[in-house]
Amino acid sequence: MSAITLKPGAVPLGEWRAIYRGADARLDPASAGAIAASAAAVERILARGEPVYGINTGFGKLASVRIAGEDLATLQRNIVLSHAAGTGGPSPVPVVRLMLALKLASLAQGASGVRPETVALLEAMLVRGLTPVIPGQGSVGASGDLAPLAHMAATMIGVGDILVDGQRLPAADALAAAGLAPLTLGPKEGLALLNGTQFSTANALAALFEAERLHQSALVTGALSTEAAKGSDTPFDPRIHTLRRHAGQIETAAALRTLMAGSAIRASHATGDERVQDPYCLRCQPQVMGAVLDLLRQAAGTLEDEANGVSDNPLIFPDTDEALSGGNFHAEPVAFAADIIALALCEIGSIAERRIAMLVDPALSGLPAFLTPRPGLNSGFMIPQVTAVALVSENKQRAYPASVDSIPTSANQEDHVSMAAHGARRLLDMAENLGAVIGIELLAAVQGCEFHAPLTSSDALEAARSRLRQDVPWLDHDRHMHPDMEAANAIIRSGALIEAVDVALPGVAA
Repeated sequence: MSAITLKPGAVPLGEWRAIYRGADARLDPASAGAIAASAAAVERILARGEPVYGINTGFGKLASVRIAGEDLATLQRNIVLSHAAGTGGPSPVPVVRLMLALKLASLAQGASGVRPETVALLEAMLVRGLTPVIPGQGSVGASGDLAPLAHMAATMIGVGDILVDGQRLPAADALAAAGLAPLTLGPKEGLALLNGTQFSTANALAALFEAERLHQSALVTGALSTEAAKGSDTPFDPRIHTLRRHAGQIETAAALRTLMAGSAIRASHATGDERVQDPYCLRCQPQVMGAVLDLLRQAAGTLEDEANGVSDNPLIFPDTDEALSGGNFHAEPVAFAADIIALALCEIGSIAERRIAMLVDPALSGLPAFLTPRPGLNSGFMIPQVTAVALVSENKQRAYPASVDSIPTSANQEDHVSMAAHGARRLLDMAENLGAVIGIELLAAVQGCEFHAPLTSSDALEAARSRLRQDVPWLDHDRHMHPDMEAANAIIRSGALIEAVDVALPGVAA
């Protein structure tokens, strides 16, 4: 995987995805001038002796308190230490790395007033694999992700813990081992580091990328289920979807047609089939999964803008030597995007579970009960479907929108907050649930297709079947199901199923 050169303000979604998947990232050297100009502007603003929020005043409700020049370094250190008040387990390393890259690209746009050496340390930590330990809970998504980003900033001054190659070390020791020294923060720098939406945005982007992969995987398992039930591909006819005009629906139908093209199973019942229409879980896949795709793309557009924006406060404008206080730290756009992704994850699982339920029911699928050759003696896929139900129900409960809630903070100075952080943070757990549901569908659908032997499906779907059978054999009698489910889940979550079919499936971004 090639290294990413971050061009502040112009990083495409595909590059954020690559960083989340493990690509190295460095800052475009061309950003050095903007960084230096911003830091110099802060010095000129200070020299005027006027009170400027976050530079020589207190924070939040204490903004009216003027801070003496000899205390400015202490002010910045204090805000980092006092705001590093998160709780809960550590955030996943890929999410934290993405958060560091987002903060790096934001600071490098030259609107935050930080010095070049501060940006250089953040970049060095990212490049050398020094990952701050960031508790996952404690942000309300305004004034930015204060607690999580304060934990990040704390490691830069040698406080807290850092993960290096999976080992948790005191921050000062980890920095020293990498040949780095802790910072003494300059004016505005502590506030610039911990103010912003990078924690919420990193979690939402991570979930978006997982949702994209799961959506594509569910197109494959949905096509396999259609084959297993000897369903029709007529509902995927392009003329139907052109009339409705939704891009996601049109592309989803085209993907399903491509996945099923050339199937002998489909050809075997293309004429003379007494059934007139399939259940919605088969017939309405383009409408449901297409709408999901449109939602994910909407969220992707919002998050790409947010990732390329500057969201701390106050913002520095070197051309006029102004520090303007605003509200870019308010993560309402991210909160809405996270809620949209939650809906999408929920619906992918909901329709997938209905296909599993259809396959195990002989009255609907025409297959042996619970997909076992000897039902009664064997329970087959009876309980995996129950597990899918449990996971789908859990995701439904988690899909309640976070953005509709607000509890004032900071003595009512911050009287409306977005709740974007936990709105985004819940999504990876939802994605994990969904991956297990799609894995169960993969097992059930492949089992169902194999009851039609010697008839085969399309080349693409046969490649999917073969990929599963590398790890999971045919279920001819009851056995310990958990290892089979874990293996199928791993195929889904790794993207191996998508790679196996070798078909261009619609996604959210290049």
